[in-house]
Amino acid sequence: MPHRLRSLVLLLLAAGLPAMAAELKLRILETTDVHMNLLAYDYYNDKPTEEFGLARTITLIKAARAEVKNSLLFDNGDLIQGTPLGDLVARVKPLPAGEVHPAYKVLNAIGVDAANIGNHEFNYGLPFVRQAIAGARFPYVNANVVVDEPGVPEAQLKNAFTPYVILEREFTDEAGAPQKLKVGVIGFTPPQIMMWDRSQLLGKVKARDILETARRYLPEIKARGADIVVAIPHSGLEFGTTVMFGENVVARLAEVPGIDAILFGHSHGEFPGGFFARHPKVDLARGTINGVPAVMASAWGAHLGVVDLVLDNSGGAWKVKEGRAYLRPIYDKAKRASLAAADPMVEQLVGPEHAATVAYMRGEVARTTAPITSYFAQVADDPSVQLVSLAQLAYAKQALQGTPHEALPLLSAAAPFKSGGRMGWQYYTDIPAGPIALRNIASLYIYPNTVKAVRITGAQVREWLEFSAGQFRRIDPNGPPAQDLLDDVFRSYNFDTLDGVTYSIDVTQPQRYDVYGKLIAPQSRRITNLRHNGQPVDDAAWFIVVTNNYRASGGGNFPGLDGSSIVLDAPDENREALSRYLVAQKEFNPSADNNWRIQPVPGVRLRFTSGAGGIAHLARYPQIKLVQENRDGSALYELVP
Repeated sequence: MPHRLRSLVLLLLAAGLPAMAAELKLRILETTDVHMNLLAYDYYNDKPTEEFGLARTITLIKAARAEVKNSLLFDNGDLIQGTPLGDLVARVKPLPAGEVHPAYKVLNAIGVDAANIGNHEFNYGLPFVRQAIAGARFPYVNANVVVDEPGVPEAQLKNAFTPYVILEREFTDEAGAPQKLKVGVIGFTPPQIMMWDRSQLLGKVKARDILETARRYLPEIKARGADIVVAIPHSGLEFGTTVMFGENVVARLAEVPGIDAILFGHSHGEFPGGFFARHPKVDLARGTINGVPAVMASAWGAHLGVVDLVLDNSGGAWKVKEGRAYLRPIYDKAKRASLAAADPMVEQLVGPEHAATVAYMRGEVARTTAPITSYFAQVADDPSVQLVSLAQLAYAKQALQGTPHEALPLLSAAAPFKSGGRMGWQYYTDIPAGPIALRNIASLYIYPNTVKAVRITGAQVREWLEFSAGQFRRIDPNGPPAQDLLDDVFRSYNFDTLDGVTYSIDVTQPQRYDVYGKLIAPQSRRITNLRHNGQPVDDAAWFIVVTNNYRASGGGNFPGLDGSSIVLDAPDENREALSRYLVAQKEFNPSADNNWRIQPVPGVRLRFTSGAGGIAHLARYPQIKLVQENRDGSALYELVP
């Protein structure tokens, strides 16, 4: 047999021989929405906490790694903004060029393999994002943000960040043999960054649809040799229809071919978790969405997300044979007990920045003669929200002097940011009478938003309030004698109340809009008796409403707000406006003017759950009474007709 022919036969025989199959177990760990809670410390209450903090999550990370031979760790963004520590290094004492951001001192030390960029990373502007992540000793990915270059066709715009990476790792299979694995990692952020941080991003970058971007890149990642692909969308799990350029698209993302695991976040939820039990694509027992193992590790380091995969290469290539996902909490809410000690390494790494933040936040700006709390801000006009509105009105009144808008009626929109619920029953503003420190201002207004004002009609004012009234469940006058008032799905930061007008809310009517801003009940009106200066609001009249950049640019899906009606585009933060207002007051007695109320429903007791800390303040709220205190830090309350 000729040599060339013999070689060909041997090759063919070799090709037909079965390969030695191997099985490999891989654990994938996720942190998400840490929001600069690096230490287990509550800057607003100025004390340590057992309920959140990456320092405690790190203890779980180390334990989870020690249990297995192979693991990877990823962070899903919203990392560098969220606490006064984040503000300190971004705004108060800006991070010097070349120095490593405190967040990356910690993430570098714990050995993160790759990370995604969240929406809040953009709050401080593109230059700061780039400066901060430059200190990371691991790759960052984002596939759906591109550079906005005038004259360049849309399809040819360059990625603003690295769209994906392929990590080449050597792992150990179940037989103890080394195996090389290529892991593709792709990240996404909500396209709504172009609304939420419009002033920071417009003309610099554009955001593409997450699903369209995923479909574009997944074949490329596989073609470049990725054995498995991990998608890290900073996006939540949606119910119902998924819209183009959707904010929360994980249900549909799980349908995109080629994705083997999904690490998601953004909405601060817990997956797997009971909230998603009725989702048609979810298997809670396995922790899968459309069959894909997926995890969302809530926020602030309160949980560690774990995805366990079993891979085999019996078919000639590595495939996921099985997978499941689950959460590990750092705190047992039912027993009110810590499940993870704080790793001292974090304080060793960022101790100086932490100490500087604590000292800064203790600085006194004014004094209050009565407590300021937010326990009841979702059901009654409340001083904690009223103060923000008054500060915004004072700021806008001065800023609009000498402009064509000076003579128009001025209103102010504000919402309760700290309202327990998904963030825990301790998560409220609770400022005692006495000194007001900077940490208290940050508790009243937790986001680094900037002041904006919009010019809208009376009809739009009414629709603004109608959307806000979606916070309440529909009450059946002929239903049970006691009914729950608050819809847990509705985010409290979207419950805007408007100062400068008076109105009532009829909760027996259906909500006019859904949470996406879609008109679902055109004949329904929850807002009644809407008046300005005692007169019914004229739908054709013009008003100026002072708010923040998030709301003015379309954040929250409020009808008619898309950035086009902004007439005051101020550079100052709402917190700065609040600080100036309180400094000018020096000493004040916080009180609400009761410009809005929930209409009683005869024969029905309207009930709601809030923090048990509110019990001590009931004497100041005659319209609210205690029903019972629960054992988890919450209490059941009732509105008094």
